[in-house]
Amino acid sequence: MYADGFGIRPVLREMARELAGHGYYVLVPNFFYRHGPAPIIELPEHIREEVRPAVFAQLMPLIEAHTAERVLSDADAYLSFLTTQPEVAAGPVAVTGYCIGGLLAMRTAAAHPGQVAAVAAFHGPVGAAGPDLFSKLTAQVHLGHAEGDMTPEALGELNQALDAAGVSYTSEIYPGTVHGFTMSDTDAFSASGLQCHWDRLLPLLDRTLVNG
Repeated sequence: MYADGFGIRPVLREMARELAGHGYYVLVPNFFYRHGPAPIIELPEHIREEVRPAVFAQLMPLIEAHTAERVLSDADAYLSFLTTQPEVAAGPVAVTGYCIGGLLAMRTAAAHPGQVAAVAAFHGPVGAAGPDLFSKLTAQVHLGHAEGDMTPEALGELNQALDAAGVSYTSEIYPGTVHGFTMSDTDAFSASGLQCHWDRLLPLLDRTLVNG
């Protein structure tokens, strides 16, 4: 479970516990670890819209430093770690991500087609990955877009690219949502959007993973 750009904080721990409650082993990596332990910067308990610019001014250099090469080398380490944990069942894994974490999830899935059976990205800039990345995907994919991020026309173009790459996917705009809608500690939060996220994510995992 890749966090959004704000990184690991109580809301991510809550979401990981929710997912673990369905019988899954959940790893939430601090992908900013090169810059220190989480939380990497001081965050307010509730991230209001008016504080986002100041917070992202601190975070953007860290996000930009997290190059594709770093993403892939870290993903290798995360997946290797999972295979050595006695609690983790043998078989495929799933990767999910939020905001920038959605792009990290897609890159991880594309780099490990034999190991990642499912990938889900929510309000993530997955279009930035492009057709080259899509063509490497063998995982089943779900993309949940914020209405504030994605026009119907842009959705059509993205889905066309996924079709052309032969990806098995669902890709939809969640009505009435803005970027960040899954995160209950932000002004972007949508309870219906978060529920829709669970309604899509859990069946995807049930279809693709051995939940033992």
